Amino acid sequence: MTPPSEEQPVSILTWLGFIAMCIGMFMAILDIQVVASSFPNIGAALNISQDRLSWIQTSYLMAEIVGIPLTGFMTRALTVRWLFAGATFAFTLASIGCAMSTNFAELVAFRTVQGFFGGALIPAVFTAIFELFPRRLHTLATVIAGTFAMIAPTVGPAFGGFLTQTYSWHAIFLVNVIPGALFGGMVAVLVPSGRANLRALTDIDFLTVLLAAVFLASLELLLKEAPHRHWTGPFVNTLLIVCPVSFALAVHQCLTRRRPFLELRRYKDRGFSAACFLSFILGIGLFGSVYLLPLFLGFVRKHTALEIGEIMIVAGLAQLVSAPVAALLECRISGRAMAALGYTMFAAGLVADGFCTIHTDFAGLVVPQILRGAGIMFCIIPSTRLAMEGWPQWDRSDASAQFNLLRNLGGAIGIALVDTILQQRTAGHASRLIERLQAGDADAAAAVGLPTAMFHGHAMGPIGETLKHMIAPMVQRAAFAQSLNEGWFLMAALFVPALIALALLPRRDFSTEAYSARNRQDRQECSGVTLGGLKGNQNATSR
Repeated sequence: MTPPSEEQPVSILTWLGFIAMCIGMFMAILDIQVVASSFPNIGAALNISQDRLSWIQTSYLMAEIVGIPLTGFMTRALTVRWLFAGATFAFTLASIGCAMSTNFAELVAFRTVQGFFGGALIPAVFTAIFELFPRRLHTLATVIAGTFAMIAPTVGPAFGGFLTQTYSWHAIFLVNVIPGALFGGMVAVLVPSGRANLRALTDIDFLTVLLAAVFLASLELLLKEAPHRHWTGPFVNTLLIVCPVSFALAVHQCLTRRRPFLELRRYKDRGFSAACFLSFILGIGLFGSVYLLPLFLGFVRKHTALEIGEIMIVAGLAQLVSAPVAALLECRISGRAMAALGYTMFAAGLVADGFCTIHTDFAGLVVPQILRGAGIMFCIIPSTRLAMEGWPQWDRSDASAQFNLLRNLGGAIGIALVDTILQQRTAGHASRLIERLQAGDADAAAAVGLPTAMFHGHAMGPIGETLKHMIAPMVQRAAFAQSLNEGWFLMAALFVPALIALALLPRRDFSTEAYSARNRQDRQECSGVTLGGLKGNQNATSR
């Protein structure tokens, strides 16, 4: 579809259609946030053990990773209008499936479908900005889309908690049904459309898509299941073969196909590679924190879903307030300095969360959430420019797909890593706490929540069964809190390589000259390919 000229007015119907698209994107982003505050309720209702709850999030994220790169191909084949409308309807049907799930396997399956189609909604909105509006309106349309994208994490946890506590956990999925049908229909009717080109579907390298799906699934299974099995056994050995082999084959396909699933040669650009690495690290902290905090509030502090949402809203509000500040500073300080500030703030918030005790509540979580929430925008704005600025229009969608999918990949891997800590370390912490209590350690008693006056540094006498049963859940809760703290510290440690990368990255990589060089280089490469093809044809003709 050809974008309208600068003089051509944009109809109110087009604006309404675009806003409907923004609301669809809002639903997809919101769906990660609303689920977070309801983990304890979903686990109790479907009899899902604590160590398997992370699959509810990682299945969604992994499916998004596969769905995002397909958006460019599907847009060319179906047009933005029909891609978005179809993906919205499919997302809505998957939401109904999630609400009707009666066990863990069904929920994960429908969450995977949700993530796959939800992955198409976000990039499609930003593609529509360039297709529906002339250049003079690009900034306004981007601000509108960005506002919807920022409001979702702000209201999501509290909204999800309200729905779960007022109705049931099913409501966090069923709430998508009416908006999905309404706004999907509005997009189908109101958004202008070019001509569909179903032949473009033949450009999709389905083998690479399959290999990518196998790699992601085997990687997630490996990270989740191998520690349980001590990294031994036929199942783990099979995954250790399937995971790297499928990855290697997928990379080979991407490097040899005329129209690859992902253009991996783009990583020759130092700035783009650095931006994608930064996006990966941010994903670890972003999605990992949204996973860990509800676990702490639900299983350690025993809060309801609504109370969890009300506490978690602080990070969203901090993000909303810091957005205009970050936008103003972008013009006044270097991109590298701004990114360093953002990643330092986020890491500091993660470290601060790592000192929680069984008594920590809202007051103790305000500062860490403000640091993380405010730091997000300082991380995203310069790294997005570093990844996206300067690429020709035909390359921008692929660059955006890779930048965003690496953030999701970081989130999925980060959740799996901290989940492994929770599974593997909690029992050890509990054993050590019991040993310290038996030795009369007053600090251990305070950590568990027992009166310290009974503990004087001397070995305790025999303990009756009734007292053991009373103390056991208190010890388990304190041990789980200590494992959560280790998860926060692990994520903070992973931000150190990001800060090192920023320190080593030349300041000029954030400059306009560096961005412009991408366009020139891409044109030269295209010209080289064209000239090479012409020479090849001439040689063939002469022969």
